[in-house]
Amino acid sequence: MRHIALAAALTFNFAAMAEAADKLTLQLKWVTQAQFAGYYVAAAKGYYKAANLDLVIKPGGPDVNPAQVIAGDGADVVVDWMPSALAARERGIPLVNIAQVFSRSGLELTCRRDSGIRTPADFKGRTLGVWFAGNEYPFLSWMAKLGLKTDGSPAGVKVLRQGFNVDPLLQKQAACISTMTYNEYWQLIDGGMKADQLVVFKYEDQGVATLEDGLYTTEAKLKDPAMVDRLARFLKASMAGWRYAAAHQDEAVRVVLANDSAGVQTAAHQKRMMGEIAKLIATGPRSLGHLEAAAYERTVSLLMSGVSDPVITRKPQGAWTYDVWNKAFRN
Repeated sequence: MRHIALAAALTFNFAAMAEAADKLTLQLKWVTQAQFAGYYVAAAKGYYKAANLDLVIKPGGPDVNPAQVIAGDGADVVVDWMPSALAARERGIPLVNIAQVFSRSGLELTCRRDSGIRTPADFKGRTLGVWFAGNEYPFLSWMAKLGLKTDGSPAGVKVLRQGFNVDPLLQKQAACISTMTYNEYWQLIDGGMKADQLVVFKYEDQGVATLEDGLYTTEAKLKDPAMVDRLARFLKASMAGWRYAAAHQDEAVRVVLANDSAGVQTAAHQKRMMGEIAKLIATGPRSLGHLEAAAYERTVSLLMSGVSDPVITRKPQGAWTYDVWNKAFRN
């Protein structure tokens, strides 16, 4: 009987080991908010668990650089903008895009109407607020396309290193600041400004939009078949989370708020954000998360367009792959 009991115990232990969920760590680009609703919803709905994944979601912040986190082995996959990822790749961090969640850009430059700015031609000689830490690259590419230097010279523009708030515009420290359609623009409205007091230049409308929130891993991780399998399961579960979030926005907001351990988000702002985020993703069964090669090429072209100081100096090789996507959605 002892032998039978021991054999049964061993069988149970081996079965438990076989079913142990695979660990995976996702590093977000920014703090917990509806910008990342799909991942939180996938976790809350049990999609990762069903894919046999034990996923850790690490919020970002002003001092978090996703490329540096994954380079230091602090994550297996990160959310980043393509300009930042390609610039990091040229600096020696071999990031590879495995999926492109946002198919449209939410980036814009928002100006005070009382500054007199009506068209991009009016930027010359003005102070413009710009985010850094990798977010400056689309702006620099746009200024290069306009032929405007960013050194503060009279023939160019003065760049104000913008914090992650809208104070420079509210306090008239800058004529324009960087905003997102789903976040800072509404902070200006909440701060007391009216829509007719603002002039908004969306990067999409100016023909200078680059790809934003995508999923990236490293070349080394893609050489490991077991990791590729994990990433494929993660990708399939995540896209299911995004489809659900877009279709059930109020529920998605509740999930996001439940994960906001800092308690800084409000339901009203997150509902507005979720509505705008849904406009940036393609929710079709085969399009959500699928990187369009033409959009990638446009981003690369824009980043290389600076005559004297381009964001990247050579065309990247191996910066994206369909391998994980095909494994996730081949059936």
